[in-house]
This record gives sequence, structure tokens and C-alpha cells, in this order.
Amino acid sequence: MKHIAHFRYTLLAAAVALLLPLCLGSGTLATEVLVFALAALGCNLLLGYTGLMSFGQGIFFGVGSYTAGVVLLQLKAPLLATLAMAALGGAMAALLVGWFSIRQRGTYFVMLTLAFAQMFYFLAYTMKDVTGGDNGLLDIPRPPLALFGLTLLPTTSSWQYYTVVAILFVLVFWLLQRVVDSVLGRTLLAVRDNEARASAVGYDIRLLKLAAFVISGAVTGLAGGLHAMMTGVAPLSNIEYHTSESILIMTVIGGTGNLFASVLGASFYVLAGNWLSTLWPRWLMLLGLLLIAVSLYMQKGLFGLAMKLVNAVRPAKRDSSVEVAAKEKHS
Repeated sequence: MKHIAHFRYTLLAAAVALLLPLCLGSGTLATEVLVFALAALGCNLLLGYTGLMSFGQGIFFGVGSYTAGVVLLQLKAPLLATLAMAALGGAMAALLVGWFSIRQRGTYFVMLTLAFAQMFYFLAYTMKDVTGGDNGLLDIPRPPLALFGLTLLPTTSSWQYYTVVAILFVLVFWLLQRVVDSVLGRTLLAVRDNEARASAVGYDIRLLKLAAFVISGAVTGLAGGLHAMMTGVAPLSNIEYHTSESILIMTVIGGTGNLFASVLGASFYVLAGNWLSTLWPRWLMLLGLLLIAVSLYMQKGLFGLAMKLVNAVRPAKRDSSVEVAAKEKHS
């Protein structure tokens, strides 16, 4: 029953991917929602399942963007190979960052990820021959989804590209759900809840944290590669601190410890940001107030609020059915 319940989250993620085209008129905006949902999934694996608050997610996102840009511009690689390289680039960056960061805990861990974020930003800024510096990589092409030279899906229009991203999004969500439902996922939860006890049992804490980092980096790097092809640009802003901050905010707003919560958080952040920015240039102030409200009153995020509403409705249904049965009995 537990696996059936978790399979529902994959169906819910697929339902979101199917509903976005019906609710939004812009294929680019719908694609952006799924791209940042992928990035939030990677962040949630670290924060919600391993208890690691990393401010280095923008590193993996940016490295994925630059990798996709370089591979497409220099090697003219097909789409699947490009995305595989973007995920590999994010995983390698996460391996480096995680190798040093997991040696510290708490505040020092956060400070290390911040330091790496700044370091990678300045590396990208100065390596103009590779990254384009302040201008970024421009005119990144968007090849069709092909296999063995056979075009499966075109990506010319924004909605055609959305179809490709939606398929990849559901596939990655399903794979990550399998990971968190596996022995590795349950062990990561044990590390999150009581690291000392997990270590005493015999688990290699550093190896487990590093594995979570690498998986998170690969997923976030994939999201970065998809974003670069969506916009046709790999900008310097993709690797800066504010990208890490945005991904972390999406994860917290949605709720930690559940993958579908990340989809809710990313959807809300991207869509609300798009709407509020048309009303008020300083819309981030409103987002800050929302984050304060989440921290004070909705510590399980939007997913926790949704579950409260569902649980509040269910007893009412049971009570009404009991009352009807009692009336029928007395009559």
C-alpha cells in the first residue's frame, strides 16, 4: 500500500504536466515551471531527505547550463547526449562541492556552500572563452529529440519543446521517487533524523551525504541544461547566488520531505512571480512576506496545507455517512 500511495505522487506530477498547457497560454512559461520543478526536486533531496541546507544549487544549475551550451555550440551534439552531459556536469560539480562541504555541519556547512557559490560565480565571470563572461553563451540551438538519427519529437515551437521537457520531467520524478522509496532513501531519512545513531549503526554518513549531493547535482544540472535550450542563452545569472536562493525558496514554500511538494513550490513561485511582476516591480517584497508566513504558520509548506485541508474534509465525510446510517437505522 505504501508503494501504491507513493505512485500517486508520480501520477500527480504527470497531471500537473498535462494541466499546464490547459491553464497557461505561454509554452515558455509552462516549460519554466517544469524546469524549476526539477531543480527544486534536487534541492529537496538534500534538504528534505538528508537535512542539508545547501546554498550551492545554483552552481549545479549554472554548470548544467554552460555544459549544454558548450556541447551544443562546439560539438553540435544531439539533445539526449547534451542533456546527459549537462547532468554529468552538475553531478561532477556536486561531487566537488559535496566532498568538502559534508566535512562540516550546521552553520559551517552552509558557509562552505556559500563560499563555493561565490567561487564558481567568479570563475564563470572570468573564464570568458568558455562561459562568455558577463554576456553568457548566446544563440544556443535547440535540437529535436532524436534517437539513432530518427527524429521522435521536434522542438521548434515552445509547446513542442514543452512536450519534450514534460516527458523528461515525469521520468525524472518517477526515478527520484524510486530513490527516496528505496533503502537509500530510508537511510538518508535516518541520517537526517539522527546522524549520530545512524553512524553508530554502521552507516557511512559521509558516503551517503555525498551520494545525495551527486544525485541532486545531476538533476539540477539537467534542469540547467533544459533552461539553456529553452531560452537559447546560458547567462551568468544562472550560476549566481540568487539562483540558489530561488531554488531553496521554492523548496521551502512547497514543503520538504515530499517530492510532489517541490512541484507545488516551483509552480507557485514561477507563476506568482510572473503575475506579481506585472503588477509591481518590487514583487519580491511580497514574496518575502509570504516566506515569513510559511516559516511562522505553514512550516510544512503548501503541501502540508493541502494535506490539512484533505484531512479536514475526510472526517466530515465519515461523520456524514455515519449520520445517514444512523437515520436509516432509526427510520
